[in-house]
Amino acid sequence: MKIITVCGSLRFYKEMMEITEKIELEGNLMLVPIYNPARPNKDDFTEEEALMLDKMHKERIKLADAILVVNVNGYIGNSTNKEIEYAKSLDKEVIYYTDLK
Repeated sequence: MKIITVCGSLRFYKEMMEITEKIELEGNLMLVPIYNPARPNKDDFTEEEALMLDKMHKERIKLADAILVVNVNGYIGNSTNKEIEYAKSLDKEVIYYTDLK
């Protein structure tokens, strides 16, 4: 069993949930970002809230053995790139969604 934190743009939330379910059913513990359909973009949060969400996501990455980057059609945004670099700085395994297909 691995603990895996899911990273990527929330525009791909559907794909995130599909792959998260599949990998969890293989016996892994999946940590996912919160998603509220009423506030799907970081711009929907105050600056303080957005900073807290980023901080909590970094904590999920710290707890994990690996991160799963949901990079649909190869897309990796700026925030996700920062998460990848952070995970690498902690020597975490980086798994890409496109490599699992």
